[in-house]
Amino acid sequence: MKKAVFLDRDGVINVDRSYVYKIEEFTFCEGVFDALIHFQKLGYLLIIVTNQSGIARGYYSEEDFQVLTHWMKQALLEKGVIIDAIYHCPHAPKDHCECRKPKGGMFQEAFKTFEIDPLCSWMIGDKISDIQAANSGGIENTILIGNEPKSGAKYSVNFILATINIIQH
Repeated sequence: MKKAVFLDRDGVINVDRSYVYKIEEFTFCEGVFDALIHFQKLGYLLIIVTNQSGIARGYYSEEDFQVLTHWMKQALLEKGVIIDAIYHCPHAPKDHCECRKPKGGMFQEAFKTFEIDPLCSWMIGDKISDIQAANSGGIENTILIGNEPKSGAKYSVNFILATINIIQH
């Protein structure tokens, strides 16, 4: 079985500016390249799990999301970071789907596709729903970026680069 670091996108990979779908609005978070390279060197798969309700709300299209995603993966690759998979939920909260965090559908799909052991994996998010989704998928190792009280996360840090002090093996 493999191990993975699951990452939320907005607020973890990039600065969260609400419904980011244009390349010119996308700014990588400080330290993200170094953190992701660290996880890769430790043998973790890197998997992004992101709610993208802006698609269902009509703010942007699936194609807009895919264009930005392709650009983001290429920009990361140029820094030496390989993203193994990106799962996204295009639904609105009112759709009550199984893939939208805090439900664990995206995690379950990744577990099956990549034969991932949730007990050896991590989730890094910036919202309580990220932590809840990871927990519902069986991931106990969770890190919340920010100071959200009562998040349920195992660890809390202010910046993604601080996660390399937690994930050591």
